[in-house]
Amino acid sequence: MSYQVLARKWRPRTFHELVGQEHVSRALVNALDQGRLHHAYLFTGTRGVGKTTLARILAKCLNCRQGVTSVPCGECETCHEIDEGRFVDLIEVDAASRTKVEDTRELLDNVQYAPTQGRYKVYLIDEVHMLSTHSFNALLKTLEEPPPHVKFLLATTDPQKLPVTVLSRCLQLTLKNMPPERVVGHLTRILEAESVAFDEQALWLLGKAAEGSMRDALSLTDQAIAFGQGEVRHADVAAMLGTLDHRHLLALAEALAEVDAARVLQEVASLAEQGPDFGAILDDLAGIFHRLTIAQMVPDALDNSHGDRDTLLPLAARFTAEDVQLYYQIALQGRGDMDSAPDPRTALEMTLLRMLAFRPQGVPKPPQTPLPIRGSAEGDAPAAAPASSPAAEPVPSQPTPSPSESSRPETQAPAAGDISPVADDSGEDVPHALPEAESPETEVPEAEATSAEEEVPPPVADAPGESVDAALEDEAQRQADVADVDDAPPWALDDAPAPAASEPPAAAPEPSVMDVAAETDEPDPVTATPAPVAATPETGTFDHARWLAVFESLALGGLTRNLAAHCIIEHDDGETLALRLDPSQGAMLADVHVERLTKALADQGIERRLNVTVEALPEDLDTPRSQSERLARERHAQAVEALRRDPHIQMLEHDFGAHLLERSVTPTDGAASDA
Repeated sequence: MSYQVLARKWRPRTFHELVGQEHVSRALVNALDQGRLHHAYLFTGTRGVGKTTLARILAKCLNCRQGVTSVPCGECETCHEIDEGRFVDLIEVDAASRTKVEDTRELLDNVQYAPTQGRYKVYLIDEVHMLSTHSFNALLKTLEEPPPHVKFLLATTDPQKLPVTVLSRCLQLTLKNMPPERVVGHLTRILEAESVAFDEQALWLLGKAAEGSMRDALSLTDQAIAFGQGEVRHADVAAMLGTLDHRHLLALAEALAEVDAARVLQEVASLAEQGPDFGAILDDLAGIFHRLTIAQMVPDALDNSHGDRDTLLPLAARFTAEDVQLYYQIALQGRGDMDSAPDPRTALEMTLLRMLAFRPQGVPKPPQTPLPIRGSAEGDAPAAAPASSPAAEPVPSQPTPSPSESSRPETQAPAAGDISPVADDSGEDVPHALPEAESPETEVPEAEATSAEEEVPPPVADAPGESVDAALEDEAQRQADVADVDDAPPWALDDAPAPAASEPPAAAPEPSVMDVAAETDEPDPVTATPAPVAATPETGTFDHARWLAVFESLALGGLTRNLAAHCIIEHDDGETLALRLDPSQGAMLADVHVERLTKALADQGIERRLNVTVEALPEDLDTPRSQSERLARERHAQAVEALRRDPHIQMLEHDFGAHLLERSVTPTDGAASDA
C-alpha cells in the first residue's frame, strides 16, 4: 500500500475538524441550518489555508444522503465518493489550465442538465483569477442566475485580479493565515496520533517556516520525519531548514545585557563560522527584543515559541525598559542600512556596537554605583547648619569630614526650606524644596518659605522655639545636643562645618556662634537653613514624611529616580518597606529599578526589603514629584508677584503699556527677594 502524505491524510472532512477558520465555518453552518444558501461562493486566502477543503465539505453537506445538513454523515456513498474525489456531480475545474473562452462555454453547456446522482451539481473552479477576460464575460450571466440545482464554488489566492462584475455576483469569504501557535497545536495532535516522537521547539520552527500555510507545515513535517529517521527533533529541523541555533541568539542578547562589547564581537565571530544570513540574525534579534518587552510588560502573555520562556523571563529583568526599546529601534534601522554597508557582517557588528554606545546608562559598563543626584554640582559648598542643629556643634569624638567628602554630590543634600532648581526628566530646572529634618512629619510652613524669599533675614535671629544665647549658656542642653550628634546617622554630619584649627578642647568654654562662623568663613549659622537629616532605622519606622525628607539625598538618576518620585510609603515593619507606585508609571517598573532603590536606601542606613505595588495614590499625600511641582508653582507665583511690585516694571506698564508674560518668568535663588 502506497504512503499517503499527511496533508491529504489529515484533510478535514467536516466543519468541526477545520482548523483556524471559525469565522467562515460559522457562516456556512448557519446558512446550511437555516436554508439560506447562496448560489455562488468565492473563497479567498493564501495557499494551504483550506479553500478547496471548505468547498468539498460544502459539497458534501449539500449532497449527503441524509439531506442538506451542516454535519454530513461521512458514511453514505456520496460522502465517500466526495472524499475520494470521484463524485460525478462535483465538477472540479483547474482554471489555470482551462483559460480559453471555449473551455468555459463547454463547461456552461452542461449547466442546464440536472445532477446525475446528487441533489446539487457543484462547480468548483480553483484559481479562478487565471481565467481570461472573455471567459469571465461568458460566465457572468450564468453566474448571476444559475439553475436552482447548480452551485458555484470559486477559489483564488489573488482576488484583486477578478473583475468587479464577478465579485458582485459572489458571496466572498476570506480565509485567514495560520498563526504559528495554531500550526504547532495541530501538528502536536497529528504527530501524537501518528506515534511520532517530536520536540516542541522543532514544531515551532516548522510553524514559523510554514508562513501561515497549514499544508506547507504538514509537508515540512513529512520532510522532517524522513530527515530525522522517524522523529522530529529540534537539531534536525534546524539543520533541514538551515536556521541558526536559537541558543546563539540568546547568548548574543546576554552579552548585550552585560554591556560586554568584547563578548558581543566574540559571539558574532562564532556565528560567522556557520555562514549565516546576517540580516536574518538581526531580524531574529529584533524578535527577541520584542519578546523581552512582552516579558517586562505582560509576563503571562509571553509564549514558548522557541522553548525559551524560562530563559527570557529572568533575562528581561536584566534589561531596563528603555534599553529594550532603544535596541529594538536600532535593530530595525540597522536592518535597513545593511544594503549600504560594506558587507553584512560589518553592518551587524556596527549595529550591535551602536546599541551599546547609545545606552541611556552609558558605556562600556553599567554603573556600579547609583547615579549622582541631578541638579547638584560638585563645586557646591555644603550648607551650614544652624546653632540649634546638633550637626553644628563641634564634637571631639566625631572625625572631621574632609573637604572632598563634604563636597561630593552623592552626599550633599539641599538645605530644608532653601528652594533650589533641580533638573527634572525633561532637562528643565524645576524648583524643589524639602521640609526641615528636625520635624519630618510636617512640611515647611508657607509663611516661612515666603519670608525666606521676599525678605533678607537679619544677621542674627533666634532659631524657632529656642534662643541662641540660651543654647550657648545652658550647659545641660549643650550636652544633650552633643549626645544627639553622637547618635546621628553619618549623612547628617556630611554637611556640618569643620571646626576651626584654633578651636579649644571639649572641656573649654564653648565659643559663640558668630565667632565660629567668622573663623571658618562659613555662612552665618543662624541665617543658614538646616540640611535635611534622614531618620535611621533605630529611631523608628520609616514613614512617608521621612521619605519626602530623605528623597533628595538618595543617589538616584534616570528612570529609577522618576519611578521613586511617584511613590509613597504605605508602611514599614522594620524589615519590609512597602511602597505604592502611581499606576501611570506602572508599565516601567522592573526589578533593576527596585534593586537600585534598595541599594540607595541602604547607603543611607535604611536597610529594608522593598515591596512595590501599583495602586491609585491617595489625594491627601504628596509624592516627591507632586511636592516638587507644588513648591515650583508656589515659587513661580512668588516670583511673579515680586516682579509686579517692582517699580521699574510698574513704570514700564504705566508709560509704555507693557505687560508681564508670566510664563516667561523663571525663578532663581533669591529672585523674589532681589526683585
